[in-house]
Amino acid sequence: MEATKTKKKKSVVIRERKQAEKDFREANAGNLGASKAILRDVPTSPQKMRLVADLVRGKNVFHALNLLKFEPKIGAKYIASLLKSAIANWRLKNESVELDDVDLYISEIFVDAGRMLKRLRPAPQGRGHRIRKRSNHITLTVDTRAIVTK
Repeated sequence: MEATKTKKKKSVVIRERKQAEKDFREANAGNLGASKAILRDVPTSPQKMRLVADLVRGKNVFHALNLLKFEPKIGAKYIASLLKSAIANWRLKNESVELDDVDLYISEIFVDAGRMLKRLRPAPQGRGHRIRKRSNHITLTVDTRAIVTK
């Protein structure tokens, strides 16, 4: 008897591999869970805010707070306050665990465009140039990598 082996499409193999990785991450994630904080209508452009968000993505929360403390960009103070809020949300969920006993990190941070205020500025020869005052929404998620055993 001849065993026939069916060949899978590359897209199916990739999808199965991604699903297996996702299942593995979910099974081995810290048992404490993630916590989320959202800041809406921040009055700066999303492009400027994303530069600051890229600095702290994936970092430990204490390291990220130190980075943001000395960052001169305007978005740093907004992200720092949002990070403190996410840490406070995590503490409410996990009251029985000390913050020093876990490795808390920024698992996800992204910046979306918010509403845009449109204004007209007078220009030469009776024309008007459009001014777009942009805003953004920031979403930050903190999660635990592992529990530190002492």
